[in-house]
Amino acid sequence: MRKNWLAIAMASVAIVATAPASAAAPLKMAYALSQQSHYGAGGEAFAQSLAKSSDGRYTVQQFANSALGGEREVLEGLQLGTIDLAIVSTGATLNFVPSTGVFDIPFLLRDLDHARTVLDGPIGEGMLEDFSKRGLVALAWGEQGFRHLTNNVRPVSTPEDAKGLKIRVTENPVHIAAFREIGMLPTPMAWPEVATALQQGTIDGQENPLSVIVSAKLSQIQKYLSLTSHVYAPTVIIVSPSVYEGLNDADKALFKQAAVDGAKAMRDYVDNVEKNGLEQLRGEGMQITTEIDREAFQQAVQPAYKDYEKRYGADLIKAIQDTK
Repeated sequence: MRKNWLAIAMASVAIVATAPASAAAPLKMAYALSQQSHYGAGGEAFAQSLAKSSDGRYTVQQFANSALGGEREVLEGLQLGTIDLAIVSTGATLNFVPSTGVFDIPFLLRDLDHARTVLDGPIGEGMLEDFSKRGLVALAWGEQGFRHLTNNVRPVSTPEDAKGLKIRVTENPVHIAAFREIGMLPTPMAWPEVATALQQGTIDGQENPLSVIVSAKLSQIQKYLSLTSHVYAPTVIIVSPSVYEGLNDADKALFKQAAVDGAKAMRDYVDNVEKNGLEQLRGEGMQITTEIDREAFQQAVQPAYKDYEKRYGADLIKAIQDTK
């Protein structure tokens, strides 16, 4: 009898010794919009890439719709290590890494090709490195597209039309300065509060890329869309140093590739919504103004460029403008 128990015990030890180690807990990824948005497309592509390349050693749990807080809280969580991964806008990152605000200068980037060339080149790569100085690890530039104006008061095709409109903006001094030059009333507000503010009439409108306008279903609470294309909106895929610094070089490369795959998925989403989004929004009842006096808007914000040059440097701004 004693021998039987001994044999069973030894067999149990052998089973435990040869069993595979349990998988690590899922990494928590946060972002502001739904999983059906471009953020969700980036998050899903990142998760799938990392799970596949690591043979399932790393999995990602996505927390969409600001479930872990607004973007400022998410960035603080990344620094503290309470959040592992995030996709955030430069409207939030400029409060942590001020240099990223240069991309938010109105009418600085001409089109998507120009923007992507800048971000994928030396300027963009150098900017990613700046995040390490603020306790963050930026892996890749994602994308939202060019920002447009929506409101519930009137169609907007000129700066004169926009004057007096109370427009929600991010906590972004670059945008705020430009909107004030135009004559609008910029109102900084966290994204989770925007829908209620629009419904209650606390603000007249907001400004975001088509990718956000479509995925957030703003057509249900906004009547007018003006294709102002006033600012290009990048995003950043970030990992917490508490996660990244514990990785070996091979796994760091897997995280980097997952971020590149996530960024590509976001760009693909933007390309698709730029192609098909307007038809969808028209079908949902929005009145869309496509004829915009872009030159008049550019002239209206020119006085703000003096401050932008002081803030970011005239040489950097010119280098971005001259990138082909």
